[in-house]
Amino acid sequence: MLVLTQGDPAGIGPEITVKAWQALRESGPAFVFLGDPALLETEAPVRVLGNIYEARTVFRDAIPVLPLSLAVPVTPGAPDSRNAGSVIDSITQAVRLVQAGEASAVVTNPISKDVVKQAGFTHPGHTGYLAELCGVPGQDVMMLAGPSLKVVPVTVHVALRKAIEQLTPELIIRTARTTVQGLKRDFGLTNPRVAVAGLNPHAGEGGLMGREELDCIIPAIRTLQDEGMTIFGPLPPDTMFTPDARARYDVALCMYHDQGLIPLKTLDMAEGVNITLGLPIIRTSPDHGTAFDIAGTGQADPSSLLAALRLAAELAENRRKAS
Repeated sequence: MLVLTQGDPAGIGPEITVKAWQALRESGPAFVFLGDPALLETEAPVRVLGNIYEARTVFRDAIPVLPLSLAVPVTPGAPDSRNAGSVIDSITQAVRLVQAGEASAVVTNPISKDVVKQAGFTHPGHTGYLAELCGVPGQDVMMLAGPSLKVVPVTVHVALRKAIEQLTPELIIRTARTTVQGLKRDFGLTNPRVAVAGLNPHAGEGGLMGREELDCIIPAIRTLQDEGMTIFGPLPPDTMFTPDARARYDVALCMYHDQGLIPLKTLDMAEGVNITLGLPIIRTSPDHGTAFDIAGTGQADPSSLLAALRLAAELAENRRKAS
């Protein structure tokens, strides 16, 4: 059983939750929604549960809901920080259910970082908070995966100038190790192939366009190669995402956020999934945001959430078999 968090109630989370249930109610995977039932019940049958164990038996006929209350009524497209407590509580309770063995994975609906920050949330997003809840702060790694490409950014939600400052051989090494462990344990790859992007144009051109490749990236790659990892690069970022190039690796290790997410979302926006590696639990999420501009209009595409739910079930089963 998967547990799906509420996300920001003023975003498209409620709409894509209903659409995902409509698509999965016959075939699964089954999920339970952890949030305010009023967000869903005008669009689909809802069954409020006393515990998660009832969810599987009702999933075919109604969306199973473990209820939370919102502080104020919701207007689609108009986020309200007074509801941030419920958003955060949904994430916390979802993690606890998986840690207790009552659910197999967490799938998170999109949140607004700005909204929860206004309510005192100190993390830049889901990922760091999940790592803290799981007792592994700083060990989380973000992967975006789609049918055409998997990418892992070494630095994530920071300004580009700060990302360059943060880049060290140690950070690249830690990120690559966590990535390969996740690909082996959760994706079932016995020998993952890792392609490493350069930071600068032409991967630095031997130092002519920057020394980060020589001083930081290449030493990290050599260390990982000495450990037996199948890893190569640094590759020029402008050519490593072509079809021929992608066929030669399983994951692209990128130096900053947009370097990896632009090609991923260009290729696989509708079916991209955000996965948090390095956690003792499985967590996936759609690779898009709250889309406040179309919330409540009926236009939201559930494809990414469907992909996140299906992948969460697959990864949980792979991890179960590997344990």
